[in-house]
Amino acid sequence: MKKILALALIASSLSAQVPAGKKVISSLYIYDLKSGKSEKILEEKRHFEAPNWSRDGKFLLINAYGKLEKISPQGEKLGELNTGTVQKANNDHGFSFDGKTLYISSAKADIKEHTSFIYQVAAEGGTPVQLTPLTPSYWHGVSPDGKTMVYCAARNGNYDVYAMSTNGGDEIRLTSTDGLDDGPEYSPDGKYIYINSYRSGMMQIWRMKADGSEPEQMTFDNYSNWFAHIAPNNNVATIITYLEDQAQAHPFGRQIKLRLLDLKTKKIKDLTEAFYGGQGTINVPSWSPDGKKFAYVRYALEDL
Repeated sequence: MKKILALALIASSLSAQVPAGKKVISSLYIYDLKSGKSEKILEEKRHFEAPNWSRDGKFLLINAYGKLEKISPQGEKLGELNTGTVQKANNDHGFSFDGKTLYISSAKADIKEHTSFIYQVAAEGGTPVQLTPLTPSYWHGVSPDGKTMVYCAARNGNYDVYAMSTNGGDEIRLTSTDGLDDGPEYSPDGKYIYINSYRSGMMQIWRMKADGSEPEQMTFDNYSNWFAHIAPNNNVATIITYLEDQAQAHPFGRQIKLRLLDLKTKKIKDLTEAFYGGQGTINVPSWSPDGKKFAYVRYALEDL
């Protein structure tokens, strides 16, 4: 569906969404579940996105201008992660459950058109290995045993969820509904893959068995709900909620809030007040290893 493809391309282009004469301010926050409070650890007059938390808890990983940067939990800048020739990373990246491997979604410098391929590299950096031969492909999750990755990809004009061995090989299509299926992420027990899907006519959180069978709707309200990130305890997930219906897009620069979804009862509670965010706020898994905190990004604009 060409319309879906166009919406996704628009959502991926920050420059097309920042008002003329404005510059982005990005602030990195850590939310503490026990206190119910957010702490700002870094604010910069530039655009950065999508924090991951390293599996050893020592740093957060963000992307900015195609590079991946390490930030301490206290907000100290620890330098770039070496990703070799991969220099156009987007906001879909993250670590394996054992913390040894990093997955990166990135364009290629020699291709001018919109692209995103998935790469695998050692968590400490090194020489990346390309996994997906087809584009666009956006990484979102890896199985607890490290054998399978899941991703969102456009094939024949429609975005669906696919799986592939982390050693590469053939991709397996897990969803085939009309409209966008995105954000696939494994539960820590490997039983489910959580996604956001437009199959009901509103973007909602769903889950399915790891083979793509038995889809089950998890959210049912009138908001646009994206990106379920499952806590290490496998009981709850953070979701990003657009206060106004965004159809099949997840744009930058909208009023959003972060909420907590109970995976057993399907009840939802607000974690934050509404704030200016969207694309880049919490695209990828960002829980601390102990499951007590998670990281996210808020945005603001200033005049040039």
